Amino acid sequence: MLIAWAVTSGGGGGGGKDDAKPGGSDPVESITPGPGSSGPAISQQPGGRDESGDEGGTGGPGESPGGSSDGASTGGTGAGAGDTSGAAGSGGGGSAGQRVPAGSPLPECKPSAVQLRLRTKVSYGPDDRPKFELIAKNTSSTACKADFGPKSAVLTVTEAGGEDDDPIWSSKDCPAAGGPLFLKVPAGATVIHTVDWNRTLSTPGCATPPAGKAGPGTYLLEAKAPGEPVQRASFVLAKD
Repeated sequence: MLIAWAVTSGGGGGGGKDDAKPGGSDPVESITPGPGSSGPAISQQPGGRDESGDEGGTGGPGESPGGSSDGASTGGTGAGAGDTSGAAGSGGGGSAGQRVPAGSPLPECKPSAVQLRLRTKVSYGPDDRPKFELIAKNTSSTACKADFGPKSAVLTVTEAGGEDDDPIWSSKDCPAAGGPLFLKVPAGATVIHTVDWNRTLSTPGCATPPAGKAGPGTYLLEAKAPGEPVQRASFVLAKD
């Protein structure tokens, strides 16, 4: 009986001790709080979108009006002038104008196959160099070459309302390179030959021109080419 009581008493004491602990009385492990969900999640640098890719070149080829920026310099066409030539395809795009030698096998453009136009801005500021554009469109189905030389495609500037009708500047008066300047005009394409004038005056035969430059006022521009109707335009040199 003593042995049985001892066994019974020992088993009951062990179970009673565990059951005597109050529930949840053991200390719990401390939990380190994570990041709050209320704050914004920053996924990029302050300052917004990275715009370094947008800081590249500010100008693409062919942005200049009239397409003249696509051309290559061909030398001066007259005292106080320089010229650039560009070619534009009939679709509005195009490649740089191709200068060809006078002895090129390309036939010369016939007046009946080429439409010539003259273009300039309406007004230029006091620091602007006027630009004159000769625009030749080949309406035929055959490529040809057109002479834009200063003595063939002659540009003149006359003061409107002046005392006489004599030009104050002409591309043929004293050209830096007086020979022909042939440009290839592809079939159905348009070639733009641009001459910029620095407002200096000129005199036939490279004689000493009057001092000074063209002042503010209205001027008449004229273009003459063999077999082509005379083309005219006007522009203003503004005071400010």
